[in-house]
Amino acid sequence: MEELIRSPHSLYGQLASPGDKSISHRAAILNSLAKGSARVTNLVLGADVQATLNCLQALGVTMELDTSQEAPLLNITGVGTGGLHEAGDVLNAANSGTTLRLLTGLLAAQPFLSFVSGDSSLRSRPMARLIHPLRLMGAEIWGRGGDSLAPLAIRGKRLQGIEYSLPVASAQLKSAILLAALFAEGSTTIIEPAPSRDHTERLLATMGATIEISGSLITLSPNSVPLTCLDIQVPGDISAAAYWLVAGTVHPNAQIQILNTGVNPTRTGVIDVLRAMGARIDMENQHFVGGEPVADLSVESSSLKGVEIRGPLIPRAIDELPIVALAACFAQGQTVIRDAGELRVKESDRIQTTIIELSRLGAKVEELPDGMIIYGGTPLKGATCSSHRDHRLAMTLGIAGLVAEGETVIQNAQVVAVSYPSFWRDLKSLAHD
Repeated sequence: MEELIRSPHSLYGQLASPGDKSISHRAAILNSLAKGSARVTNLVLGADVQATLNCLQALGVTMELDTSQEAPLLNITGVGTGGLHEAGDVLNAANSGTTLRLLTGLLAAQPFLSFVSGDSSLRSRPMARLIHPLRLMGAEIWGRGGDSLAPLAIRGKRLQGIEYSLPVASAQLKSAILLAALFAEGSTTIIEPAPSRDHTERLLATMGATIEISGSLITLSPNSVPLTCLDIQVPGDISAAAYWLVAGTVHPNAQIQILNTGVNPTRTGVIDVLRAMGARIDMENQHFVGGEPVADLSVESSSLKGVEIRGPLIPRAIDELPIVALAACFAQGQTVIRDAGELRVKESDRIQTTIIELSRLGAKVEELPDGMIIYGGTPLKGATCSSHRDHRLAMTLGIAGLVAEGETVIQNAQVVAVSYPSFWRDLKSLAHD
């Protein structure tokens, strides 16, 4: 599928981002392990979350999905910590690293054999740093490439709590260890090198887990009672909202409001970066939903300047860096992104593919081993671009088409369904000639 985008006279309107993908995964998994039943509203039903739901059902979790409304509703019945059963086939995580990594942590403690795989992209992503701490807990896990690549074979064992320093700030790795720790004997302490998204910790605490957080230390102790199922209204995804924040910032005639967006401080690095560049972003109607901070975001056309993005800010904005790179094309001066080597092991090598496609549109971008330098101020011109089957790159190119001269064609544009199925419809709703 191809999408053809032209620059409109103006961008204005109001929309709601799809439910947060990270929270959707975790709400489904943790409610599966609780006692009782729960309603998860505003679930994002992209391909990634669907992969998690399919795997949970294969493991014996009962759920019903209502898609009759704009925002999908999931009714889920928890099986408790001892209620999962062996799947009858290989569990398919599709393209979802979150599904594969979190389920590996969960399955490491289950009393049966599991196999987890995914598509060719997922099978190329590194798994050694996931397997290592789980083995320290007593897990038996094998994979291709010297136990570094999926498919993974997991023989569940009785686990022991550990103290573990994460080699990188990774919410997926942290969450996998916490899921394993739910079933372990003794406490588990995780030491983070820098803050990463904390949705797992927030949900665990709200559902009754014995979890303590002190600075960079996260300690989970065995529960004397099961987790309690939790009704959750999933906030709008800040990663999805980021595309409209950048569109509203760089288009010369724009005013956009994004409603009910999650503004968890471990996820709002993109807002901090854009504001540092000069973006006019307001946060209104701030409140909490299910332990998560939520707000309406308003953005309008702005003049930007180049900045340096590195260090602890990177984990708080890792998924948004391709769209930030697009914003930097419209800034005065140069923008430097460093310490972002993690981008190379996403759905694509997002450093390389972002540079290839922005350069195709006329941007001046220099590749670094762990990031890039974007030289702002060169007008973009429409071209035929490839998504490289990466949903975040496809959406970045869609926004680029709104501000490039002429026509921009995005190939394999349907891949946005991984995280934002209504993206192209929402884009067209904001464009006014």
